[in-house]
Amino acid sequence: MARDESIINFDEVSFEYGVHTDTSISLSPSTGKRNWSHNKPILDEASFTLRRGMKMAVMGQNGAGKSTLFSLMTGERAVTDGDINRAHGMKVALASQVIPREKMELTVRDFFASYAEASAGHAVYDIDPRIDKVLEVVNLKHHEKLHDRIVKSFSGGQQARLLLASALIQDPDLLLLDEPTNNLDKAGIEHLTKFLVDYDKTVVVISHDADFLNAFTTGVLYLDVFTRKIEQYPGNYHDVQREILIRIEKENRKNAQLAKKIQENKDKANFFAQKGGKMRLVAKKMRTEAEEMEEAKVDVRKEDKTIRPFTIPAQEDLSGVVFALTSYSVLGTKGKLVVKKANIELRKNNHLLLKGPNGIGKSTLLEAIAKGAAEGATITEGVKVGYYRQDFSTLDFDATVFDALQAVMGQPDEQRLRRVAASFLITGDTIYTKIGSLSEGQKGLVAFASLVLEQPGLLILDEPTNHINFRHLPVIAKALDQYEGAMILVSHVPDFVEQIRIDDVLDLER
Repeated sequence: MARDESIINFDEVSFEYGVHTDTSISLSPSTGKRNWSHNKPILDEASFTLRRGMKMAVMGQNGAGKSTLFSLMTGERAVTDGDINRAHGMKVALASQVIPREKMELTVRDFFASYAEASAGHAVYDIDPRIDKVLEVVNLKHHEKLHDRIVKSFSGGQQARLLLASALIQDPDLLLLDEPTNNLDKAGIEHLTKFLVDYDKTVVVISHDADFLNAFTTGVLYLDVFTRKIEQYPGNYHDVQREILIRIEKENRKNAQLAKKIQENKDKANFFAQKGGKMRLVAKKMRTEAEEMEEAKVDVRKEDKTIRPFTIPAQEDLSGVVFALTSYSVLGTKGKLVVKKANIELRKNNHLLLKGPNGIGKSTLLEAIAKGAAEGATITEGVKVGYYRQDFSTLDFDATVFDALQAVMGQPDEQRLRRVAASFLITGDTIYTKIGSLSEGQKGLVAFASLVLEQPGLLILDEPTNHINFRHLPVIAKALDQYEGAMILVSHVPDFVEQIRIDDVLDLER
């Protein structure tokens, strides 16, 4: 392909859920007819072009359709109207936010073979050297020993690298990355950034990490939730943010001027209407002009809704040592477990930060502590544990949000349940949706709502910023800062951690 060749073109593409393109609509068992959901327009005659070598960020508010845009590019979803034109023979590969649950039990070899064979359309017999090549690219050490390891045994950061490698093994012309920095430590983000700077093919990235995006992107696709168009801008994330803010100010000024003129016309129309005779015709004309000006007003872009400030109530009657740690195990440089001594005691209102690079064993340690199975760790009898897992596996994916929240409450209180859910933007039909059907960000909000209703004495949090809209993070940080029980936190996001009171730090690498 030539450097400036168009590899994908959206030509007045429209898409909406709830029409024949959505194959997930179920059949009613009683009538045999489809249970159609309400139509939800996402794109309306959207047009843009991507050329070989472009590095683009995707911006847009919650619900604007960023992930839907990716599914249209891959062909997973069909357009409602318009055309998507792809260059002949072009391959598209997506590194999604999380590894599909059905692939978590596979070996690394079978995991990569499933992607390579789907892309090639036939069996791939040289899979091992191809696996070694892509694992080298994503900086997974000792990759030659990983082929028979089960995918779910990897840490969250290592799984993020496997996701990128699963896309690269398909040798795509268009690489799509959905929140690729989730779970990555500082070294992982630096390695990914360098890879994308040097990458010579087309890449499109969804991310809320502005510094990461600014390091390699040269343009932005902005999904406007009001017009449902896709606007294409040159420049980096910050450049486009500034341009959009300038447009918002202009739109606000235009609307303010129109509002002033509309009111003047209405006042004059009322005045002339009272005069009677020919003045009524003048009044009618002025009302018509006012209506036309109302139609000329534009929908000003609004910020995404932010969750309301909240408190995670601590378990009552906490006293003495809530949690103690005298030893723990980490993965050493040669891949063997190393036992280290510790002297950690957490009481009420004590916050501990757990640090260490991807793969050292932070999530494994947190899971063992939460289950009461960690050697050297003791949770005082009677202490309730609230555990926020980065993969949300503490949630029942087959349960509705309502049922899941009710299960953690103890005594049923529907009014309180709905009030708490609403504070996390869980309203309307969402509360009766199965958790497995929610977006990753929504699952995170359900997990926080669960903690509020659960009222734990020991709060264990494993990467609680993953998948969460950046507008919510200051609210969450404040709630954790003010939490009055004992808390153990793992997070690779320094700006987030800086907003939370930390009383002790345990660095597993030290």
